[in-house]
Amino acid sequence: MDLSGLQINFRIIMPEIILAAFGMLVLLVSVFSSSREEGKDHLGYISLFGVILALGFSLPLFGKAQSGFNGMITADSFAAFFKLVFGLICLLTILISVGYTKQEDIPMGEYYALVLFSTTGMMLMAAGTNLLTIFLGLETMSISIYVLAGILRRDPRSVESAMKYFILGAFATGFFLYGAALLYGSTGSFGLKEIASYLSTRGTEARSPMLIIGIALLTIGFGFKIATVPFHMWTPDVYEGAPTSITAFMATGVKAAAFAGLIRVFFSALGPFQPDWTAIMWLLSVATMTLGNIVAVSQSNIKRMLAYSSIAHAGYILVAFTAGNALGTSSILFYLLAYAFMNIGAFTVVILLGKKGEENTLIADYAGIGFKYPLLAAAMTIFMLSMAGIPPLAGFMGKFYIFSAAVKAKFYWLAVIGVLNSALSVYYYLRVTVLMYFRESEREITGLTFSPAAVVGVTIAVAGVIYLGIFPSAVLALARASIGALM
Repeated sequence: MDLSGLQINFRIIMPEIILAAFGMLVLLVSVFSSSREEGKDHLGYISLFGVILALGFSLPLFGKAQSGFNGMITADSFAAFFKLVFGLICLLTILISVGYTKQEDIPMGEYYALVLFSTTGMMLMAAGTNLLTIFLGLETMSISIYVLAGILRRDPRSVESAMKYFILGAFATGFFLYGAALLYGSTGSFGLKEIASYLSTRGTEARSPMLIIGIALLTIGFGFKIATVPFHMWTPDVYEGAPTSITAFMATGVKAAAFAGLIRVFFSALGPFQPDWTAIMWLLSVATMTLGNIVAVSQSNIKRMLAYSSIAHAGYILVAFTAGNALGTSSILFYLLAYAFMNIGAFTVVILLGKKGEENTLIADYAGIGFKYPLLAAAMTIFMLSMAGIPPLAGFMGKFYIFSAAVKAKFYWLAVIGVLNSALSVYYYLRVTVLMYFRESEREITGLTFSPAAVVGVTIAVAGVIYLGIFPSAVLALARASIGALM
């Protein structure tokens, strides 16, 4: 095979290389570590160092667009922004996992390595400028997550969660691949730039049934990972059965990666079809946020409630996607960062309130903890209020930007439906807060041990939620500059 024409540029994928290398290093070190789980905390800290190093190599990628590997991967500001978001999500996940993996007897070497490999796949999805590269990133991320969801091998719920996610994920992969193949058949290329060029030069002639079906199948593939209605059915069961730290990782990282790929494909390659897919996204957005919020109201398990809440948040983000203007697309980036802080923070509180053999994941278990664990309850209150969209927290600013983008694009009804949904969500988020401070506990929760790393994780999440709520302009400006590289 002649590789002389291959344009190799390792510098633009240094964050991915570092994460993959540290993943393999963790696997290697775990083999020579103590057989007792208590002696393996250093694997988490090695992973943490790898993530910080990868974040350091992501920063220089801002500003100047560079491409490599014959245009299949790019390192523009859009990819750099998402690499920072994925790195942050990975860092918080590792922090909250240090005590949790020990508590639940999770094999740490495989666990941390898979988290790093999965983050590598997420970064490839954001940086891919070819449908094959995006597919490679999607599968690297997904296969690692399938294993992580079932890593509690002795827990039937965890195994069931992994099987459901794997089987349905395989179907979604098939839809994505078939859609990519039809796009290739219609345009003659997998490259996003080449597809955009073909569509803009051919105009209405390019609107073949094969192309339309290909776009629809790609939408289904992304819709599964984002958990939009009607591709959301796996979400509550998988979120409930997977280890809580992995649920937090999936709810934020997988969703952000899927949106990164969706934005990259639809805005850079399928831009000429925007009037066509806008109507579909309008319907998906309304259905997703409405169903997510209505079903979340009746949940008694906090992990399932957060799962349906996650579906509703995907609907909010689709509002901005439908608007499709500069404010809308930049607000998606802002919202995903804010969502990462408040969602991982909430799941960390769920972890801290549980112990081995006693997860305490019923919402009723939160009654009275405002007096017994005031700092933990205060942190949970901040996360719940932020997700409900109460000012001056990050969730409020995210929703404000999203609904403003819809109004600016003259999608008035979409903005109204979004605001009504947000008002409905206040009920189930405040229910947790009311239970914590205004109801007495029916049973005593004792014997909790707080991992210092998890406490640091919650502190970072609280700081992020408050900072993005009070000083949002700098991050929004960065998001706007990042999306500008794509539009």
